[in-house]
Formats: sequence, structure tokens, C-alpha cells
Amino acid sequence: MHFVKKICLFLTCCLVYLLNSAFLVVGHRGDPTRFPEETIQSDNSAFASGADYVELDVHLSRDNVLVVSHDRDLERVTNSSTIVSQNDFATLHQLTQKNGEHILSLDELFDYYQNKPQAKFVIETKKTKHNNPKNMEDLLAACIKRHNMQKRVMIHSFSAPSLKKMSELLPEVPRIFIVGSFKRINFEVLSYVNAVNVSSDLIKKDPQLVSNLHSLGKKVFVWAEMDESPKLWNWLINNNVDGVVTNYPALGYQYKLAKEGSHKYAVNQTGTYLCYYSTRLVENPYLRVPKKSVIKQGEQVQVTNAVSDSGTVYYQIGETSFVPAAFISLNLKAEQVRPYWGTHLTVKGSRPIFGQSRPETHLNHTQQLLPGKSYRVLGFNGTVNHLWLLTSKGWVDGKDVLLTRPEEYSSVAAWYYHQLPANERQLNLNLLTYNPLTKCINVTYTDQLALAAQLTAQP
Repeated sequence: MHFVKKICLFLTCCLVYLLNSAFLVVGHRGDPTRFPEETIQSDNSAFASGADYVELDVHLSRDNVLVVSHDRDLERVTNSSTIVSQNDFATLHQLTQKNGEHILSLDELFDYYQNKPQAKFVIETKKTKHNNPKNMEDLLAACIKRHNMQKRVMIHSFSAPSLKKMSELLPEVPRIFIVGSFKRINFEVLSYVNAVNVSSDLIKKDPQLVSNLHSLGKKVFVWAEMDESPKLWNWLINNNVDGVVTNYPALGYQYKLAKEGSHKYAVNQTGTYLCYYSTRLVENPYLRVPKKSVIKQGEQVQVTNAVSDSGTVYYQIGETSFVPAAFISLNLKAEQVRPYWGTHLTVKGSRPIFGQSRPETHLNHTQQLLPGKSYRVLGFNGTVNHLWLLTSKGWVDGKDVLLTRPEEYSSVAAWYYHQLPANERQLNLNLLTYNPLTKCINVTYTDQLALAAQLTAQP
């Protein structure tokens, strides 16, 4: 009896810890809009962007190895129609994703992050409707214990039996029940889970759902394959949810900061200043006292920390030097945007768009950009596959605009363009392209598909 009381007290302490923790940002399969899902590269990007946890899925191979993958069939991510449960891990491990990373086992992932204590994971057990494979929970519990990850993981699942089994094997590890319908939420399941991960649609149908679950001592996470819609994010934050599972961890982190106020976190990445004009550094992000030193176009810096205060994020690039984070790209190099310096942009279509106060968000409108008008490009951020451009009206999404050629656009810039790998060239162009035979710029393309086809055909 005394032993049972100790166990109950221990579980209560775990529950209190979970309930008192801050608003959590969970990177859905890592950072999947930037890098291939459930790879080390994607996970690292999510953590660097501010994610508290990375969500990942596990299946079981034929030889009882826990394999990190959302799909049972790996064709979508490896272009090889290979069923996880029908193959030994040695075979699965030979398959690679688009970034060259091999399919991982959970042991390999834990080995990589063993000495990175800030890296935490939400692990989803992928089960059939008949609750197969039956031995997954035993293997998962053993793996977690083997790597001493009990305090760095949470388990979530659509399978109630799977979570019940985990509550018996690892009672100290929080468990989250994933639901997409009201009928799945019942008192029996709530007796052995600590939180519920609900579809945002359920909260829309029942605005009291969050408070009702809170009154039962359960945390509430939300999944909606979170996009960049500020309307959805603002609505969720105002509903007092405890965390989100999102495809956009950087954006989720910005909302976390807005919710919690000033915050500092480690970055430890190389960044590049990609703005046309030099910017004066400040001594700290709070008083923002300017320094004499400036940062210049194309300059590479080591970003040690990020600090958010009053909605503005600053990167620390020296002991007492800070620069607005919007001006530093962690994912672009100077040569990847060199062809586009000096260009202008025009709005696609017939409707105006809004500039944003920060790149990679659609949160804070600044001024309108009007169709038919030309705006000078003053800076770059984002990624090669999703470029953001700075104008006098604010940051704009590269997908909404065309880059245009001013009269002074030179053949040198076009030459730089053709030196880039084909998959790093921007295709939202209204530029004159470079003819290597005549060494002149002589062909106009305004249609994105036509340009892509032409570039592909060039030797």
C-alpha cells in the first residue's frame, strides 16, 4: 500500500510538471517546409527555429527495429515502394531521402541527440486498427530507457491501447491522445493520458472544449498541419491552448514569444547579412543603444543567441552586438542571391499585396504594394525554395511577385544566375537571360513555366 502511494505521488508530480510547463511548440516531423521530414537536418532546423519538441513517428521493421517514418510505405520520401514491416532494417537503412540522409532507426536518432539535452521529442506510435504490432510498446520503452530519454520524450498516439500500455511500462513519461472526433474523448482514456492533441476543427465546434479538458487536469495541444494563417494562429493562442504541432516551428516560436514576452535562446549558427544598405549594430536588444560599428552587405557572422523583446527579434553576433534578426539569413548564402541584387519586383496578378514587418510570416502588415508598380529589392531572407524580399513597403513573399529587370541590369548578373545549380535558381522572373554564345542578354521570359523549361534545356 505504501508503494502504491509513492507511485501515485510520483505520477502526480509528473502531471503537475507537465501542466505548469510553458506553451510548447512542437515541430511536426521536424521542419518539413524547409527540409525532408523526419531527418536530422529537419530536426536540427526545427530546434534552431525555437521548437521545444520535434514530433516523429515510429514503425516496426520485420526484425523488430523501431524505424523513424510517418508512412508504412517509404515511396513518398525515398521514391522506393518499400513497406517498413516487410523488410529488415538493414534494407531500409540503405534508402535515402532527398537530402541524402538514410532512413533512421530510433536508436540512431537518440544516439545523435544523446549529448544535446535541449533536444526533446514527441514520439507517435503507428499502430493498425487491430493494435499491431503488439510488441512496439515494449521495444519503445526499452529504447527510451537504454538512452535515458525518459525526461526528454512524450508519447502520443491515435491508439488508446498503445498509450495505456505505455502508462504501465513508463508511467513517468507523459502521454498524449490524438483525437479528431468527440466520440474518442472519454473518461476511460483520460484516466491514463496527461494531454489531448485535438484537431482545431473540434475547438471550433465546441469553444468550451479547451477549458473543459483543463478542468479535468489535461493539457490541450492542437494540430491542423499548421500553416502561416495569422487568423488561425491568433485564434488558437486566444483559446489558451498549451501547445501546437506545426509545420512552421519558426512561426510557432514567434507566437510563443508574443505569448510569453521577452525571451533569449541559443542559435549557434552562421548567418549572412543580405540587405542592400548597411545597418548599425546596437548594444542590446532592450534599450537598443546604437554602436559605431555597422554590418554590411554579404557579411557572414556567427549568431550565438536570439532575443525577442516587444515583438522584435534580435540576433546576437558579438559579446555586446545585436542586429535585427530579419536582416540575417541562416539559410541563404550571398552567392545564392547575387544575381538578384539591383533588381526590382512587381506584384503578380491584379490585386495588391501587403508588405510584412518580418520575413517568413504573414502576421504584421506594413504597407500595400500595388500591381503595375515597380519596387526596388533591398534585401533577402527565407530559403532558396521560398525566398522573401525586402522592399521599402516591407517584406514580401517571393511567390507573390516577379523579379524585373531595370535598365542597368548587367550581363554579369545573368552570368551569376547561370552559375547557380538549377535547383537554386529563382523562377519567378521577368528578366532578360544571358546567352553564353553572344555574351548578351537577349531573350525575355515572363512566364514561369516557359522559363523553367528553357533553363532545363540549356547545356
